[in-house]
Amino acid sequence: MPVTEILLPTPPPADTPTARQGGVAAVGLVLGGAVSVQFGSAVAALLFPRTGVAGAVTLRLTISALLLLMVCRPRLRGYDRGAWAAAGAFGLALAGMNSLFYQAIERIPLGPAVTLEVLGPLALSVFTARRRASWCWAGLALAGVALLGQGGFDRLNPAGVAFAFGAGAMWAAYIVLSARVGGRFPGADGLALALTLAALLTLPLGIIDGGAVLLDPAVLALGTALAVLASGLPYTLELLALRRMPTATFAVLMSLGPAIATLAGWLVLRQALTLLECAAIVLVIAASIGAVRVSAAAAARPEPR
Repeated sequence: MPVTEILLPTPPPADTPTARQGGVAAVGLVLGGAVSVQFGSAVAALLFPRTGVAGAVTLRLTISALLLLMVCRPRLRGYDRGAWAAAGAFGLALAGMNSLFYQAIERIPLGPAVTLEVLGPLALSVFTARRRASWCWAGLALAGVALLGQGGFDRLNPAGVAFAFGAGAMWAAYIVLSARVGGRFPGADGLALALTLAALLTLPLGIIDGGAVLLDPAVLALGTALAVLASGLPYTLELLALRRMPTATFAVLMSLGPAIATLAGWLVLRQALTLLECAAIVLVIAASIGAVRVSAAAAARPEPR
C-alpha cells in the first residue's frame, strides 16, 4: 500500500559514502515493507475460515485504525469541507480496496491476485505519463494478463479475477486521493481519519460475518498480527525508506509485489503456480517497472515554454 504523500528531507548526493550506505538500507526497508504486506495477506487468508472475509477485513482495518489514532492523535477542528470530503473519499477507497482484495484472495492464489491488482496503479501511471513508451509497457502488461488467462481464468475463478481487478481500480483511486489528503492534513492525520471511516464502514458486515468469533483471544491476536504486518510495519518502513531514496526508485521496488506475494502464497498457504502463470507475473512486474521509469522521466523533464 502506498504511503500518504508528505514533505520529506532530500536524500544526500548519490556519490557520497553516506548516500550509498543509506541507499542500501533504503532498499532493505522497502523490500521489508513489501514482504510484510504480502505475508500479512497470507495471514488474512488463514483467518478466513474462522472469521469470514468481511470479518478479517474488519479486524485489520479496526485494529489498524486504533493503532494509528493512538500514534497520531489527529485533531478534528480547523478543516474545511473540501478536506473532509477528500478524507471521506479516501476512507471509501480504503474500505473498497481491502474488501475487494480479500474477496479475491479467498478465491484465487495470492500471486495472481496481486498481479491483477497491480494493473490499477499501472494504468494510472500510463495515463498520467502520456508517453508512447508507457503504452508499450501497458501492452506488455496485457500480454502478461493474456498469458495468465492461458493457464485458465476458470482455474483462477472468474469471480476472484473480477474482485482483483476491482481492488486494482480502488488502489488507483487510493493513490490519487492519498495525494489530496496528504496536502490537506498534516503528517499521517488524514490517513488515520480515513482509516477510521473505513473501519466503521466495514464493521456491520464484519460483525454479521464473524460474529462473536471476532472477540476470541486467538482471533484477536491474529487480527493484531495482520494489522501490524499489513499496515503498521510497512507504513513505517516505507516512510523511513522515502527519506533515503527518490520516489521513482521506491515505486520500482514496490513493483516487485506480485513476486513477493507468490512467494508468500507458496510458503504460507502452499499455493503452487504453473510455469505459465509465473511467466505472466514476471511480464506484469517488468511492465510495472518500465511504466514507473517512463512516468518518472516524464515528470523530471521540464515543461516547454
